[in-house]
Amino acid sequence: MPLSVLFVCLGNICRSPMAEGAMKTVAQDCGMPLDIESAGTGAWHVGNPPDERATAAALANGVDISRQCAQQVDRMDFARFDYIVAMDRSVLEDLQTMRPDGSKARLSLLLDHVSGRGGEDIADPYYGGTEGFAVAWADISAGVTGLLETIEGR
Repeated sequence: MPLSVLFVCLGNICRSPMAEGAMKTVAQDCGMPLDIESAGTGAWHVGNPPDERATAAALANGVDISRQCAQQVDRMDFARFDYIVAMDRSVLEDLQTMRPDGSKARLSLLLDHVSGRGGEDIADPYYGGTEGFAVAWADISAGVTGLLETIEGR
């Protein structure tokens, strides 16, 4: 079975769908079989597609995330996924709180996988303009590349 990765943000319509799409592209380009999904800690957007600005930022970088559908993280995900990667510290804290004892998932922030950026958040672009999505995409791209290196080096 391939290793599995779950990217998590608040509502699963901005950062984590972009991370899912970016990681799928990077993994495919490297020929690494991975099971990759995304989810949110909240249920506000369950069933919805990604934010149009997130879709546009991803598409501007050659990645189509338009078919993704928001879902909410649950306790079973900690047994299902090998890596659960949070977009910011508040999401990571929520994940640590809900994590069942003995779960296999390795928790981290996405930017923990980028040299010199450990502990940093991917800024939430939701309440800003399109420029925030471009910045988030750049950080996410660096993060997924670093995460792939982490996975390859396990």
